[in-house]
Amino acid sequence: MASIDLRSRPVVITGASSGIGAATAFACARAGMPVGLLARREEKLEETRSKIEREGGRAIVVVGDVADTDANQELIAKSEEAFGDLYGVIANAGYGAEVECATMPIEDIRKMLEVNFFGSMFLVQPAVAKFRERGAGHAIMVSSCLSKIGLPHYGAYSGSKAMQDHFCRAMRHELRGTGVFVSSVHPVGTKTEFFDEAAKKSKGGKLSLAGSSERFMQSPEKVAGAMVKCLRRPRGEVWTSPMARIGFGASVMLPGMTDWVLGRMVEKRGRRD
Repeated sequence: MASIDLRSRPVVITGASSGIGAATAFACARAGMPVGLLARREEKLEETRSKIEREGGRAIVVVGDVADTDANQELIAKSEEAFGDLYGVIANAGYGAEVECATMPIEDIRKMLEVNFFGSMFLVQPAVAKFRERGAGHAIMVSSCLSKIGLPHYGAYSGSKAMQDHFCRAMRHELRGTGVFVSSVHPVGTKTEFFDEAAKKSKGGKLSLAGSSERFMQSPEKVAGAMVKCLRRPRGEVWTSPMARIGFGASVMLPGMTDWVLGRMVEKRGRRD
């Protein structure tokens, strides 16, 4: 299909105060899209908005929690009031923690699902309803490479990302032919506050299995660029690392080998602890 001209097509982004969300807000604004931003930290949101406006873009902010349905509805309503009919929604907000699945408190599991998965649906479902009426729109969820594998000590996080992945795939086929696109994005480790915040929620205040190797990390700008590219030329799954895509695909095809690798990871972690 022909490339979509994004200029003057409004988009909203959650988790937009830092990291991938802020980088995506800048990238969308530079592509000519007015942006609506949602996060809990007002000061950080205002910094993002100010930078966008200094560069000639347009932005509004809504302070709130993605796990709150009203906050998502407010983001959509205020963005449409300011900029007109929405074209895109990017459900980016989420967090992780390195905790053993067998002992992770159920309330902590539920809270992570509320933010990572249900927070995405609270944004995407009402937006898609509007897109269907208009026959145009694009919903994106920022999932993870871990959506394809149950990483030890990251079961809740991997599970929440797998739910995003599965719902995106189902929705894009349900909406085929309506003019509405649905995509999932699968980054590898990204240089953001994510790992610092995950460490705070993990045993001993540190991470043993993730975020330790710079070699496998990428910039939030790389993820943001991939999303803008997807908005221009929609596709179902967006991977920011071809090698990761091959590796995680192989992990699904070779479960025995995958279990051996994961077992070795856990053994090494035990020795370090």
